[in-house]
This record gives sequence, C-alpha cells and structure tokens, in this order.
Amino acid sequence: MTLSPQSINGLPRGTRVAPPRRGEVAMKQLRHVLFMLALGSASAFGGDLPTSSACDPGRVEPRSWRLVTRAQALNVLRPRHDWWDSFDLGKYADDLDDLNAAATHLAERALEVDPGNALAWGELARLYLIEEEPDRAEEAWSRAMAAGVPVVWTGTLYDVDARTYHVLAFDRAGIRIYRLDQLGGPVERGFYGIPKFPAAENERFWAGLAGCLSDAGAPEATVPWADVREIKAGNYVLWFKLTRPIRVSSDRTRKTKTLDEIKVALHGRTGELEVYKPVGSNAPALRGRGPASYQDLVRRTMAKFVDPERRIGLPPSHPGVGW
Repeated sequence: MTLSPQSINGLPRGTRVAPPRRGEVAMKQLRHVLFMLALGSASAFGGDLPTSSACDPGRVEPRSWRLVTRAQALNVLRPRHDWWDSFDLGKYADDLDDLNAAATHLAERALEVDPGNALAWGELARLYLIEEEPDRAEEAWSRAMAAGVPVVWTGTLYDVDARTYHVLAFDRAGIRIYRLDQLGGPVERGFYGIPKFPAAENERFWAGLAGCLSDAGAPEATVPWADVREIKAGNYVLWFKLTRPIRVSSDRTRKTKTLDEIKVALHGRTGELEVYKPVGSNAPALRGRGPASYQDLVRRTMAKFVDPERRIGLPPSHPGVGW
C-alpha cells in the first residue's frame, strides 16, 4: 500500500511502518559519494578565499562546490532499492531518510571546507526543515536570506500535473516556479511518466537545485509575498492562497493551468501507516498519515522570514485523512 503514486527517481513516496534506519547505511553511501568526488580531485585548493559569490564556481573552494552540486547528485541518484523492496512498506521511508541524512552531511561538510559557500546554507535551510530541526533551520534560513540565496525544492503541483515535477524557489521577494526542463533540459521519464532526475554531469540542474537559477530563464510564474494571503498546511501538501491568479504549464503535457492557489507537495518527506481501533469494532485497522508536522514547520519558518508584519494567514493545522 502506498499513499501516493509518485516516485522520486527511485525514491518512492510510500508509507512507513517502522522507525528510519540511518546510521550504517547512510555512512556507507556517504563514503561512496565522497570517494567518487576524490577521484575527480587531482590537487588541493590553496590559499584563503574571499567570501563566496554564491553562483560563481571560481570564487568557491572547488571541493565545497562539488559537495553542493555533484556530490548531492550522486547521493540522490544512487540506487537504494529493487523490485522486491516494494513488499517492504518501511523500506521507502528508510531510503528517503538515508538520502536526507547524507544530503545534510554533504552540505555541512561543504561549509567546513568553505564557510563562504552560501549555497550550502540554502541546502541546509531545506534539509533541516525536512529533518524537523527548527532551530538549525532558522539559522540556515537567516544565512541564506542574508546572502540572497533562495531555498529551493522540487515539488508536485497537483492542480497542474501530478505526474511531473516543478522547481520552486523561495526568497524574501516571493516564490518562483520553474518547469523541470528549464533547469535540466529534456526530461527522461520512467514508470507512469514520472520524471527522472538528470545525470550528475548536468551541473546546471544540480546547481539550480542549490539556488543558482540564472540559467533557467524566466520562471513560469513569479508570486510576490504581497500576493499570498494565506498558507494552509495539510497532511501532504501546502496551499498558498493567492490574491491574483497565476498561470503554470507542465513540461509533460504542455498544458497551462490558471491557479488562484498553489497546491504543492514539497518533496523530502513521506507518510506512515498508523494502527488504530475503529469506533464500534474490536479489530484494529490501518490508516495513512502524512508528514503534517513537516508541512506546518515549513510554512511557519517561511512566514517568519518573509512576512515580518504577519500579514499572511496561517490557519490552525488539523490534519485528518486525505490531503
């Protein structure tokens, strides 16, 4: 049983019935990624660096740049399960937790190598929210916003096309929405038409996910925060209620939809199965629960940095079943 038909390049958004296993598996994957990076590094970078210009590789220590681009790509693209794992409901969530733990370590290591690498703060601003570490997330958001680096997610816009992804960038000015092919070129698709992420060699794409979006062209839509009147949190999605409609197209169907709200699942967390006793029955039953606390943390952290006047409504979160 899965709670969503979607899969993130071999990382299905399924259900969880057991606590995540991080430790040993995640560290093995990290050693593999770091070893692959070491193969491409012929010499150490010498001398002190000025504060990094976020998207200029020439002003970021080379190892640190690779840690926020190629290393993150290798981590995401690394195979984590096979067909037989489809019968283990907890495996999908464990795999995603391992991916997030490895991604966080890589971004933290990038800062150790070059404290001026602002892209690492942008990645950590997203990853600490995924791991539900609010204090660390706020520090990362503060650093990223101060450096002018957006916090970037891939996401599913269900009212546009549930079988493709978009890229959403959040900064103090507002929300920018891009089609996936704007960052990485033609999209390869797998089962059910779900997109696959580009190869690690596609630096433009992976730098884009880190926050370098200048090569992506004009976004499909730009939403200033003044046009957002409310952010509602559900089990699996956030709803950004707008004062003015926007138009967003799909890179799969090429159809364009007009939206007066952005209903989006920001990728990074999955759901779980909960055992409960139905009213009037002695037999236990299962029901799906989405990562509602993650949705709530994301919107509240965003609002703290982009809406100091508290103009945007944040209605109470009452997660039940469904979205």
